[in-house]
Amino acid sequence: MRSRIIMSMLAGATLLASTLLGASPAQSAQPVDVPAEFGTDWHDPVTAAPPVTRPTGVPSCEVTVAEARFKDFTPYTGTYAPPSGCGASWSKVVLRMDGTVKGRQYDRLGYLHIGGVEVLRTSTPQPSPDGIAWSVEKDITRYSDTLSAAQPVEMLIGNVVNDTYTGILDVKVTLTFYTGKPAAKNTPDRVLTLQGGTLTTPRNSERIVAEVYATGSGGGCEEYWYLTVPDAAPYSCKATDGPYREVQIKIDGRLAGIAAPFPTVWTGGWSNPFLWYVIPGPRAFDIKPIEYDLTPFAGLLNDGRPHDVEVSVVGVPEGQSGWSTPVNVLVWQDAKRAHVTGGLTVHREGDLTNSSTYTPGSADEQHRLDTEGGHRLTVSGYVDTSHGRVATTVNRALANTSVHRWTDGENTDGLTATWTDAENITVDGRGPARTTRTGRTYTMDGTTTLGAGDRLRTVLTLGDRETVTETSGNRRTAWSWLDDAYAGDATYAANVPRDQRHAVGTTSERYRLYGSAGCHDRSLLTVQGVLTEDRDGC
Repeated sequence: MRSRIIMSMLAGATLLASTLLGASPAQSAQPVDVPAEFGTDWHDPVTAAPPVTRPTGVPSCEVTVAEARFKDFTPYTGTYAPPSGCGASWSKVVLRMDGTVKGRQYDRLGYLHIGGVEVLRTSTPQPSPDGIAWSVEKDITRYSDTLSAAQPVEMLIGNVVNDTYTGILDVKVTLTFYTGKPAAKNTPDRVLTLQGGTLTTPRNSERIVAEVYATGSGGGCEEYWYLTVPDAAPYSCKATDGPYREVQIKIDGRLAGIAAPFPTVWTGGWSNPFLWYVIPGPRAFDIKPIEYDLTPFAGLLNDGRPHDVEVSVVGVPEGQSGWSTPVNVLVWQDAKRAHVTGGLTVHREGDLTNSSTYTPGSADEQHRLDTEGGHRLTVSGYVDTSHGRVATTVNRALANTSVHRWTDGENTDGLTATWTDAENITVDGRGPARTTRTGRTYTMDGTTTLGAGDRLRTVLTLGDRETVTETSGNRRTAWSWLDDAYAGDATYAANVPRDQRHAVGTTSERYRLYGSAGCHDRSLLTVQGVLTEDRDGC
């Protein structure tokens, strides 16, 4: 759903909140004053995503792991110690990052490492002159193995502060531990990192999952990889093979997993920061890692030797930087076996397809690039555990289609794109076979136009959708359906000082998550930086 500016509404001083689908009139926001254009302050950043659920009625402990003022590229370093008074295991561990910034500053990318394990990758909002505050929460229970002992801490949100860019990032990160036992299915026994590009797993590993925090960033063209074009096309961001990207993981040189990267739009994206001042794009504050189930390779990895593990991004021009791909490896062990043996039984890789067709523009037609790409991989293997032979099969299929249109000089620049990443994981051992089917779809549809009087307008929608179904035999045991939809329309005067931009903009987000675990349906709407609607549809 695309939200468009209605100029007569923006000129008014008051906006009455309207009723959205699924919300009752009793949930409508009170009338709020909306300025005719953006001022020097706006609502603090907010997202419609659900908060992290927390256990109730159990003791908890809080530990501060980092507190820093980032004004350059000097990392914060410290030491983490497990909490006292909350036992040796925890039913949940929740990370919370609180930040403040004021003045003028770009969006910045950051990370937090505990014991070398990346537990958070994030980006920052751009501040108002008067200052903003924001927070990020994340469930990091899966890293309990790392958190069970004292560890070095490193955090960095690289920043530049000078007479022009004055915003210093004040950040505090805490962990809250809730007593109890975690769910064994979701909490690994060990959390490993690569050592010199190699991985050595415990010899009794029975399940292995790699997670990769893959981000295209750094200010170059790979920050906007979905807009790159082949060398023959007249556009500012070039990539020999066009915009198709795919994140691959290899073990000892053999392809072990494929994934579509999420097309994250940072808070300065699409040449229009007014789109993101209050509502960031999906995942911008909490970058989710790509997960690869490497269990079919467990029999090979369990020989006690180091194995080469390489992560690469298909489509990045040779020698060009711009991607970060830190890796954590999560391992579940067989407590009753010192050595779990096994083997890889199926490795079937389809041809990687990637076609970008450029159609030159003319006086009447825009330049156009049509791209189609895709890839398939099936791997299967078994492990002989203390509870019998367990076979795991992973099928993954990727597809990407996009149409990129632009004019000479790029005064008009638009993209319509869809990425799909479908994955089926079947585990067949004692009892009925268990299958998890995950379908991911990412969408982007937007146009930026520089018009008369250097008025720059961006109209953009983003979608992050995922369906998950778990079955045992022929019986569905769990399911979820996620749809995170963002829409924005913002206009400002380009190439003038900040106080002369006369910016207007409407942004919205609706985050719906339904399933066997319950319902979350929240809708947000902003006009000129004022939050005018905040609704619960469940």
